[in-house]
Amino acid sequence: MDHGLDTIATAAPFDTAKLDRLMDEAGLDILIVTSRHNVQYLLGGYRFFFFDVMEAIGTSRYLPVFVYQKGHPDNSVYIGNRMEKFEHELGRIWAPTVRAEAWGTIDAVGLAIEHVRKLGGAALRIGIETGFLPADARDHLLSGLNNAEFREAHFTLERLRAVKSAAELDLIREASERVVDAMMATFKVCAPGMTKNDVVARLRREEQERDLVFEYCLIAAGKSHNRAPSNQLLAEGDVISIDSGGNYRGYIGDLSRMGILGEPDSELSELLREIEHIQQVARRVIRPGVMGGDIIAAGEAVVGSSPHRAVLDFTAHGIGLVSHEAPRLTATGPVPYAPYDADRPLECGMVISIETALLHPARGYIKLEDTLIVTESGWEAPGDHGRGWNSSSLMV
Repeated sequence: MDHGLDTIATAAPFDTAKLDRLMDEAGLDILIVTSRHNVQYLLGGYRFFFFDVMEAIGTSRYLPVFVYQKGHPDNSVYIGNRMEKFEHELGRIWAPTVRAEAWGTIDAVGLAIEHVRKLGGAALRIGIETGFLPADARDHLLSGLNNAEFREAHFTLERLRAVKSAAELDLIREASERVVDAMMATFKVCAPGMTKNDVVARLRREEQERDLVFEYCLIAAGKSHNRAPSNQLLAEGDVISIDSGGNYRGYIGDLSRMGILGEPDSELSELLREIEHIQQVARRVIRPGVMGGDIIAAGEAVVGSSPHRAVLDFTAHGIGLVSHEAPRLTATGPVPYAPYDADRPLECGMVISIETALLHPARGYIKLEDTLIVTESGWEAPGDHGRGWNSSSLMV
C-alpha cells in the first residue's frame, strides 16, 4: 500500500480478501466508513488537506464516507466534500466511484444511502462506526435504510489495519525518527527562565520543520508531575520530560525522552537506567508468535521487583494511524479496552509502543516511550536515539 498522495493506486490499496474474511466473521454485508483514519486507510493514504485541522462547516461538519460491499471492491464509492473535486481532477483519490458532492453530514449520508440502495439486496447487515457518526447522520441513515440491520464495525476495521504494510512501516519509521530529532533539537535550547509553554512552542516548530503535523506535547519539569503545558518556569538542574505525538502523512510518531538543565547526578542516572532496563526487558519478548500479553507480563514482572515499584507505571499498546489501536495487549492501560491480543500471537508488521514512567516524589517525572516494529527476527526500534539524559547546550 502506498500512502503517498502523489502515487495513486489503480486497484484497491488494501487487502480486500482479508477485509471480506473479517466482514464474514462479523456478519457484515456492507461497510459505511466515516472515521477519517479508516477512510484514509481504505483510500490508500488520501486525506483532504482542507479539513486536516478543523472540520466545522457553518451549521454542520465535514464527513468523508467510504462504502464497501463485501466481495465487490469494484462497487466501492468515496463520498467527499464538494471542494474535493479538485483533488479528484488531479487523480489523487482511489475509488471506482468518487462523489465529491457533499457539504455537511446529511448530504454525505444521503449519498451513501443512495449508493447502498443501488447495490440492492434484502435484509442487509451494515457495519457503521458509531463513535465516528454524528447523531444527525446516524438518524438519517437508519431512517433511509430502515430494512437494514446495523452493527458496529470498529473492530473489523481495526483488525484490517493491525498488520502494517511495508509502505506504512516506512511512514512510521519516518514519524518516529523525526519526532525524536525534534526533541533533541528542543532540549539543546532549553534554558533557565523559559516556561513549559516556551518549550512546547519550540518543539512544535521543530516538528513542523521536519514535515510533521504537531499533535500534542505532554511536558513535565522540575519536581512536578503535572504534564500540561503552562507558564511554569524552568530552573537550573530541572529535569524535563517530553512526550510528543507528531503525525507524518497520517501515521503517529509517539515517543518520550528526557532532558536536564545541567548534568544528571548519580541518583538521576540510576533512575533512568532502571526505566531503560524495564524497557529492554519488555523488548526482548517481542517476536512473531509470542502472545501479546507476554510483553505486559515481562514489563510488570521487572516493575514488581523494583524498589521503586510503588511509583513506576509500565504499559504497552498498538500504534499506527491511531495512537492506541491493535494489537490490544492489556485491559489495565491508560485507555480502557478489552485485551483481545493478550492471548493471541504477535505478527510481523504489528507496531507496539512501550512506555515506562517513574513518578519520583523528589526528582520529578522520568519516562521513556519507544516504538517497536515486529519483524521476522524479533523487533526494530525506529527513533531509538536520545535515550539518556539530554543536556541543554546552553548549560554546558
